[in-house]
Amino acid sequence: MTQKERIQAILDRLDTEYGTEYRCYLDHENAWQLLIATILSAQCTDARVNIVTKDLFRKYPNVEAFAKAEVKELEKDIHSTGFYHNKAVNIIGCCKRLMEVHGGEVPSSLEELTALPGVGRKTANVIRGNIFNEPSVVVDTHVKRISKKLGITKEEDPTKVEFDLMKKLPKDHWILYNIHIIQLGRTICKAPNPKCQECFLQDLCPQYAKTLKNAK
Repeated sequence: MTQKERIQAILDRLDTEYGTEYRCYLDHENAWQLLIATILSAQCTDARVNIVTKDLFRKYPNVEAFAKAEVKELEKDIHSTGFYHNKAVNIIGCCKRLMEVHGGEVPSSLEELTALPGVGRKTANVIRGNIFNEPSVVVDTHVKRISKKLGITKEEDPTKVEFDLMKKLPKDHWILYNIHIIQLGRTICKAPNPKCQECFLQDLCPQYAKTLKNAK
């Protein structure tokens, strides 16, 4: 089996197991809410972010409200997500730029998104994929770790992983791959204790084959 055939087989099984419906694990009603939720999700679980944003988006009902927020107060509001000082500074700076440059609207281009404070390629691709339906590869910790285990990439740097996956995955699965791999990483291919015996991809996983070989 060639690598291309093996990758297609992996995608087919992921589709069968998890379906092909697009879903976002961060609760949001619009683009700016998803943008802020994604900034908060750095080094934090989506579940925790969703708890925090439930009250946060009531207190700050629009981009302008966040742009006018006090850093110390916002720090208290988002404290439980971790790295709260940097996140508060970035959220306020991001919303100020949205107001000053984009009329309070979230832009769609990668260049304009990554020019916002606190927004890297990962966050930008989350917005492009989920809000603007632009095929985008989102490289989070699950995607980086599991893509290496599955032998789809050997890269370590998230940006290099992103470009590698863009070359190797069909464009219609760029967004879906991230959704599927997050689910796989949370339920079966956990770090540091994966449930390999339960995995429906074990015969397609070079890491599993290597583990079996070493056990003999």
